[in-house]
Amino acid sequence: MTLEVADFFADSLQSLYDYTPITLASSGSIFTYTPPSLGISDLSTHQPIDAKSIPSQHVITLKTPETQANNWSLHASSIWASSIYLADHLIDLRIPDLLASARDHPDYGSTPPLRVLELGAGAGLPSIQIAASYAPEDVQVTVSDYPDPDLIRTLKENVSLNEVTRNCRVVPYAWGTDPTPLLSPNGEGFDLILAADTLWNSDFHPGLLQTLSNTLRRASHARVQLVAGLHTGRYTLQRFLDLLPKYGLVAEVLEERGVGNNDGERRGWDLGRAEGEDERERRRWVLWITLRWDRV
Repeated sequence: MTLEVADFFADSLQSLYDYTPITLASSGSIFTYTPPSLGISDLSTHQPIDAKSIPSQHVITLKTPETQANNWSLHASSIWASSIYLADHLIDLRIPDLLASARDHPDYGSTPPLRVLELGAGAGLPSIQIAASYAPEDVQVTVSDYPDPDLIRTLKENVSLNEVTRNCRVVPYAWGTDPTPLLSPNGEGFDLILAADTLWNSDFHPGLLQTLSNTLRRASHARVQLVAGLHTGRYTLQRFLDLLPKYGLVAEVLEERGVGNNDGERRGWDLGRAEGEDERERRRWVLWITLRWDRV
């Protein structure tokens, strides 16, 4: 199936059957994101707009990544709805609280007070929005994805295009490998780690969890925030959750959240809903996962 046919099929599902989209934009296309503070918070309204009509500091323009043919299985050539949801709900990351906690940490002064990492970033939307929202002396962001040359080149272009190079760096990284390239020169971990729609393949769960374990700062305030569309499948998500104890992590928040026309609805995680859901229903929800260390 070509990208054009795939896009047409996805648009048809949304138009004919009221299916909430799980991806927006196709590889190589330009995508313009406007924060919900300007009145755009529904996934169905995230369409290209005239950037000249909106102050530039409130607009994030992204080139949708392309990957080399042998890496198509990464599914990195789209803007995923979960990354938009995460960008729309940055308030739930509680960055000001984390910033205050980081300043109280014994390591304060050796690095900027808050270190943020995004894994499997794709186009880098949440990372770029965070970097654009905070001063370099307050927040430093590392945005990463699989070391595919085309993917990483586009990610670097997006960081430059949005003028956040002072506090946002791009690092190619394969989960489960030596984390040294991600860490600070003195080996410090991150106060906040983000990932959107990275749980769809359970074969990747051990590598991802090993990376989280290797890069999350050993501090009581440090958190991992994951957003996963329920199109991933509840059993796949549960397999990820079942592995947490092995890596010393615990789920602090497991909350199903509505998206699109369902935005604003929230409920607890329930594996038992798996048998009663169809594809249309699954697309209406994401799972918000907050992880912390079981022991510090």
